[in-house]
Amino acid sequence: MLNIALFGPPGAGKGTQSALLMKKYKLSYIATGDILRQEIANESQLGLEAKKIIEEGGLVSDEIIIQIIEKHLKGEHEAKGFLFDGFPRTYIQAYILDGLLSKIHTSLNILISLEVTKEEALKRLLERAKISGRSDDTKAVILNRLREYDKKTIPVLQFYDEQGIHASIKGEGSIEEVFSRVVEQMELALSKSQMNIVLFGYPGAGRATQARKLAQDFDLVYLATGEILTEELQTKSPLSQMIEPHIKEGTLVPDELIVRLIEKRIKENPNAKGFIFKGFPRTLVQAYILDGLLRKQNTKISCVINIEVPTLELVKRLDARGKTKYRMPYDGSTQTIVKRLEMHEKKTLPVLKYYEKSVRIYHINGVGKADEVYQEVHQSAQETYREVH
Repeated sequence: MLNIALFGPPGAGKGTQSALLMKKYKLSYIATGDILRQEIANESQLGLEAKKIIEEGGLVSDEIIIQIIEKHLKGEHEAKGFLFDGFPRTYIQAYILDGLLSKIHTSLNILISLEVTKEEALKRLLERAKISGRSDDTKAVILNRLREYDKKTIPVLQFYDEQGIHASIKGEGSIEEVFSRVVEQMELALSKSQMNIVLFGYPGAGRATQARKLAQDFDLVYLATGEILTEELQTKSPLSQMIEPHIKEGTLVPDELIVRLIEKRIKENPNAKGFIFKGFPRTLVQAYILDGLLRKQNTKISCVINIEVPTLELVKRLDARGKTKYRMPYDGSTQTIVKRLEMHEKKTLPVLKYYEKSVRIYHINGVGKADEVYQEVHQSAQETYREVH
């Protein structure tokens, strides 16, 4: 899903560029003024509350604006993305927008600000006032609107500067020239969109097989803690000596050791189109850590795919694996297998609940042939890919 916020002082040409952007990228338009007037015209409960405040000379509160925007976001079920005009207007509203978008499992890709000089904006608005016949659009009024824009929006631009998603565009020139600059920044933002998947499931659910296929089909980097740990053990490094006892006993490797390895792999792939995480995060703490690691790269988890297999089937699979060259240390006996499954349930189920609040979770039936399971896994990843891009 592609989400844009378009900024610019009065007279910058936001309306013209918005129309072109919506047509090119098939976006739904969210303009606070328009949807507020729509709610008032429809005489909805929110519209009536807003109307009363406006008639009394007050400003409609953020609380009402939030509810109206959320209502329209949820109503656009087929939307490929949103273009926000007039929101966020304040630093607080920038945080609010982040929260609203996270509830529908997406985020803002880019904020584009159209920059024009005060003289050019004044010239455009005075000419527009003559055409529209608006006698209230005087030079003094327009200059005050421009000052208000600078005062309120500079903190918002700084907010998105810190997130690395603010692009400043020269708004002077022909409509085509300005739009060409806007599209250039849009395509750059799209190229940075990563698809990051957490592949979830109990040991024996077949995650490794599915993850490798996904990585190949979507050109993603496969990060499996088990394999990363095995590679580290082979180095005989001091770190490997701290890891080895946990592997042999089938207990979880401490976070401080795992995180160092995961962070190293992420940094080794700065141009990755995304990552598939298998075996991480295994705990609630690790889920928070992974969010932090990805945020440093200006990205986040796109979805969670949870492969579900009955416990008895898991025991059978792990027992069979214990007789092959792919055996894990805990595959040695039914006792260690059950211990590992119990540990997974206790430690990792809270991770699923954590992600339920922020990303889409796909629950996949893991019983059946690998190719049959993969059809459903691939479909889930494909849906996520379309939302991300």
